[in-house]
Amino acid sequence: MKIARFSLGPLGTNCYILHNEENALIFDPGAEGEKVIHYLTENNLKPLAILLTHAHFDHIGAVDLLRTTYKIDVYGHGLEADWLVDPNLNRSNRFIGQEISTAKPEVLLKEEKYVIENFSFEVLHTPGHSPGSISFIFHEEKFMVSGDVLFLQGIGRTDLPGGDPDVLKQSIQKKLYNLPDNYVILPGHGEQTNIGFEKENNLYVRAE
Repeated sequence: MKIARFSLGPLGTNCYILHNEENALIFDPGAEGEKVIHYLTENNLKPLAILLTHAHFDHIGAVDLLRTTYKIDVYGHGLEADWLVDPNLNRSNRFIGQEISTAKPEVLLKEEKYVIENFSFEVLHTPGHSPGSISFIFHEEKFMVSGDVLFLQGIGRTDLPGGDPDVLKQSIQKKLYNLPDNYVILPGHGEQTNIGFEKENNLYVRAE
């Protein structure tokens, strides 16, 4: 499996394209959808789905373009299904003065294992940054897409509506830190890290 990372939009949100030689999954296309389309076209890839770690504006800005271009489903947590529709909930009208709105996800994710053709992963519900934040765990490849839950020596902000610092800490300590130390973390912003490093060096949330 190959992983391409794009830093998109005004907040430099990480969009990831996971792919083999033929098929691809798109994670958190926050803006600049034409860059995603260009990569898929140049590499002759067929996107199978758009997967969202959460529904803040900077993670969903290019969803509408990609969804309509490729006629693919969007996967997200049910607690934030309405956020894709409502600019007040996804905060786009507050932060960028531009309303971002698209349809609700076709697939509402739960805390279980999923298979999309030749991709298999586990979904963990990891709230705290937002109520519907989820992390996608690829056990065979030993990495995760964590959204704005856990960063390189940092954590997601909790001062937006639905955020809760205690809940975020529990999500990290009880779920993410229980994964093997060598699992790579692909965060929503910034550079990648791994579980073992964060357990030892993250000053915001240490391992219990």
